[in-house]
Amino acid sequence: MIVSGSLGQHIVPHVHDMCQVDTIFIFCNNQEWHKQWAKEWSKIKGVFTDIIPICEALKQAAHRCEQKSISISFVASNKKFDQLDPSFMYTQILKEILLQINFEDKHIKEFITYSREVFDENELKNVNQLQTAYKNNVPIWWYTSDAFLYRTLNWSLRLMDVDMIVRMGFFINDLHRDIQRLHSEQSDRRRSRKTFIVYRGQGLSKQDFTEMTKTNGGLLSFNNFLSTSKKHNVSLKFAQEAATNPDLVGILFVMSIDPTNSTIPFASVTDVSYFHTEHEILFSMHTIFRIEGIKPMKENIHLYKVKLTLANDNDQNLRTLTDCIRQETFPDSEGWDRLGLLLIKMGQYSKAQEVYEVLLHQITHESDKAHIYHQIGSIKYNQGKYQEALTYYEKAFPSNHLSWAMSYNNIGLVFYEMGDYPKALTSHEKALAVKQQLLPSDHPDLTMSYNNIGLVYYKMGDYPKALSYYEKALAIQQQTLPSNHSDLGVSYNNIGSAYSDMGDYSKALSSHEKALAIKLQSLSSDHSDLAVSYNNIGLEYYNMHDYPKALSHFEKALAIKQQSLPSNHPSLSSTYNNVGLVYENMNNYAEAHSFYEQAVQIGQQSLSINHPDLKMYRKNLEIIQKKL
Repeated sequence: MIVSGSLGQHIVPHVHDMCQVDTIFIFCNNQEWHKQWAKEWSKIKGVFTDIIPICEALKQAAHRCEQKSISISFVASNKKFDQLDPSFMYTQILKEILLQINFEDKHIKEFITYSREVFDENELKNVNQLQTAYKNNVPIWWYTSDAFLYRTLNWSLRLMDVDMIVRMGFFINDLHRDIQRLHSEQSDRRRSRKTFIVYRGQGLSKQDFTEMTKTNGGLLSFNNFLSTSKKHNVSLKFAQEAATNPDLVGILFVMSIDPTNSTIPFASVTDVSYFHTEHEILFSMHTIFRIEGIKPMKENIHLYKVKLTLANDNDQNLRTLTDCIRQETFPDSEGWDRLGLLLIKMGQYSKAQEVYEVLLHQITHESDKAHIYHQIGSIKYNQGKYQEALTYYEKAFPSNHLSWAMSYNNIGLVFYEMGDYPKALTSHEKALAVKQQLLPSDHPDLTMSYNNIGLVYYKMGDYPKALSYYEKALAIQQQTLPSNHSDLGVSYNNIGSAYSDMGDYSKALSSHEKALAIKLQSLSSDHSDLAVSYNNIGLEYYNMHDYPKALSHFEKALAIKQQSLPSNHPSLSSTYNNVGLVYENMNNYAEAHSFYEQAVQIGQQSLSINHPDLKMYRKNLEIIQKKL
């Protein structure tokens, strides 16, 4: 913020403690006068009478903010795989996948075209420079320059903007290879192979600092490319400046690097950097350290020294985590296909469809397209576009048996969502029959069919049969999955729903609460699967006539669905209907009418005209209209 002296005296007390305000500059005619009151406010970084020094100070402040914007994840030594921060998992796998892909000049051109569409006019000069001179400078030069690549990449990784990360995949790939090349050259020239120290000074939010202290002894991951310095005082200055901000804790990272035992490439970039005086050591993306100690510096409660040691393949904890992440993220696939599968897992359906449509046009043999048709069908299914999903699943019908079972399964899912339960049941039973012929009786793949058949029976009103199939699925999962695996949460949800409709509300509530407890350990707070549990617990409280608790849980479910689903997704209409039911029973007919109306509107967009759920929403709306 830049503000005049006289106005600043009135404004600064009101805005100083806002977390959105990082730095304040005073622009005035009487420097000495305004310095007197300005020294009382830690976020004021200078009092100026000339605009040119302000511009320089503003550049430095922006650089400090970019330093703070780097994404960091923490993994406690006792944390299980299902509890990992999604940013820790996904940045590692995204990097691994992007390094497998052979990017071409067309990908650079596509990024430049996209940048012209989304960035402000003041960035167009940088975009033009990138277009004309990208090949003229090494990637490290571009990353360390004042160009927008550095800022855009860091913000994308911090916010997990997957669309932008994939668009910048060519640069992530090029920058990693450039660091790798320098690392190899410098290793050959380096006389000493001894451990050495580098430093990094920055600010951490108080929330991140608290998380780090809980993780002492565990792992810390810098999810961006990591800039460090050999100069202690340079890094200490960054940490001290951050410590003057009341919203931050200043951190001086002291990093011990064993060059003989590193799995992540790093290199001195002094000779190739845009700036030649920073004594900078640049590490590739997703560098992981072990936290060895956290100590305050000179009794300053806002300034800490954190000792880190670069992790390597001999770190058993890291190796176990890495192996688990790889197994959960399609290790048998590679390149663009693995990227598409990961994007589906992350809920990035539009971006995943772009990837698969490109692959579809590259394949010439029809027999090789079955897998891609499957994935596009899965994308359409998750977007609530069931008729389009059915078309792609039918195109994908393959000849080998297990894939055949998957096609039957997917077609059954589509019929289920369309409300044609007899056809859904037939498809799922065919899928189960194929699997039972080819797999052992306790194979994990059987749980999908057991659950799906249970879901169909549940919709058809045969709750004892539904419960029987749900329990078969749960029995296999309890043998094959960790006790807090998210799939167990799904089974407990299903069992709870069956008990509910059989009138055993206490067993139903118990099952749904088990499901929620598991999901809260393993999923982010806005994950769509949490909405399922909140909705189901709400239903049990509704059945037990505890309407305030029911409303609270339905509203939590609705908030998550509004964030994670398309605005016309059929699941939203169900939750709007449930909220309407609660308001109706609380005699708040106006609110009930509003929510029933929204349920009908969404149902008309996403469900067939004869779908039983849509009929129910319309009936509820008609009844409440008579009560108004």
